[in-house]
Amino acid sequence: MPIYVALSTLTEEGSKTIKKNPARILEVNKDIEAMGVKILSQYALLGEYDFINILEAPDNNTIVRMSVEIGARGSVQLQTLPAMPVNQLIEDLQG
Repeated sequence: MPIYVALSTLTEEGSKTIKKNPARILEVNKDIEAMGVKILSQYALLGEYDFINILEAPDNNTIVRMSVEIGARGSVQLQTLPAMPVNQLIEDLQG
């Protein structure tokens, strides 16, 4: 199944929500999984982005729907990228 990387930055509203209710992160994870996207791993970050998620989804359409739905809530801005295992890249390059 395709793998994706989602980099997210909390908005001011999102930061306030997480401060008041840190468990909200897990609630959003359930929403994401209900959309057909599996969260393989998730980390909080320091720097330009607040979180990185490694995701698995059946196709680009599912990821786009998830990204638009979560982004439309106004608490986070997402950048979602397709990812390829390095071994797959090597195999493809070797032909």
